[in-house]
Amino acid sequence: MPFQHPETTGHGYVIERYVTRKDSDHPRYLELNGARVVRPGWPHAKRFARHLIDDATTITDAELEALLAYEWRSRLTAAWLIGVDRRASFRERIGDLLLASEVCYSGGAYCFALARFGTHADAEILTAYLDHYLPRTDLHYDQPDALGALLHLDARLGTHHADRITEPDGLWDEWVKGVGRLGYPSDTPAELRRWTDLHCDFINDWSRS
Repeated sequence: MPFQHPETTGHGYVIERYVTRKDSDHPRYLELNGARVVRPGWPHAKRFARHLIDDATTITDAELEALLAYEWRSRLTAAWLIGVDRRASFRERIGDLLLASEVCYSGGAYCFALARFGTHADAEILTAYLDHYLPRTDLHYDQPDALGALLHLDARLGTHHADRITEPDGLWDEWVKGVGRLGYPSDTPAELRRWTDLHCDFINDWSRS
């Protein structure tokens, strides 16, 4: 998928408005890519969440497309906004970007968006991604985020998509062994689901308050 700066479609303003804006002491994209947003007692939580939810509600589809067509910071932010607003019309686009794995960091945001959509179709996208990338034990991409999101959806939907993936000596265990030899540590499936739960709960809690 070719990269296109938002300026080329008349949306040059979206970077400053949505990606690099500051509702804390760091730009939005950095906060979304880190763990501080889900830490209890984070002093910027209310302001950050309120503005994120407001932007997710008001951003246009064209603006989101402009962000998704650019680099990782823009894609990460767009995927979060899509997930927060549960804009499921972007499901296929998000799935294509996740599978393509063109840039770093944004994959976790795609998985968050699919977890927020919360349907069987999203579980199928995540399963297809894991079936494609877990056999590649030489690649550490977004497999942990995808598994965490899939486990989150299984718990929500009462399904068992992840069972065959996480069975002993299955795809997940073999992948963990492979990337472990490359020096990558891996969290347990339960811990990965907990992180997805925390990110979804962060938005749910502020949406209700």
